[in-house]
Amino acid sequence: MSGTDFEPSKLGTKQHWDDVYSRELANFEDDSDDEGEVWFGLESVEKMVDWATKTVPADSKPYILDIGSGNGTLSLALVSDGGYDPSHILGIDYSADSVRLARAVAAHRSVEGVRFEASDFLAEDLPVIEGMEVNSEGIGMWDLLLDKGTFDAIALAPPGDAGTPPLDAYPGRVSRLLKPGGYFLITY
Repeated sequence: MSGTDFEPSKLGTKQHWDDVYSRELANFEDDSDDEGEVWFGLESVEKMVDWATKTVPADSKPYILDIGSGNGTLSLALVSDGGYDPSHILGIDYSADSVRLARAVAAHRSVEGVRFEASDFLAEDLPVIEGMEVNSEGIGMWDLLLDKGTFDAIALAPPGDAGTPPLDAYPGRVSRLLKPGGYFLITY
């Protein structure tokens, strides 16, 4: 599949998501019960956690990357409902306000140890979590990659400066970060 199969949309722009999470962060700061939108709904979070616990059990101490973590709901559910070690979970999002919201939601729920970092999945090196396996390039190798909607947004992004749709880089990025024998779960 090539990114040229999709028409660009504002849903594929960083500005759109910065605006969304700026509003959601302000709403949360006004009312801590308003944790923001759970994209694809809580049912998708529950299904992903259920699949993860059956496929990559928490007692195996996997390192988990939540791609496009938004308000952090999936990362936090992995801890509260899946029993995963929070220090082995990294949620990334390219919207800084998304990361601030996820950290605030985690603090409000009293979930400690999950890391949320601002990072462009396609363009930036990710932090390495202490104890995780790294490849010869020093890149952290993840046991489980989770994507709950980020692929969709990337598919709707306009082409970059070179005219290449960002979607074209997605499969290579996933394979570069996934440990051999690791798992990748995506919703769309």
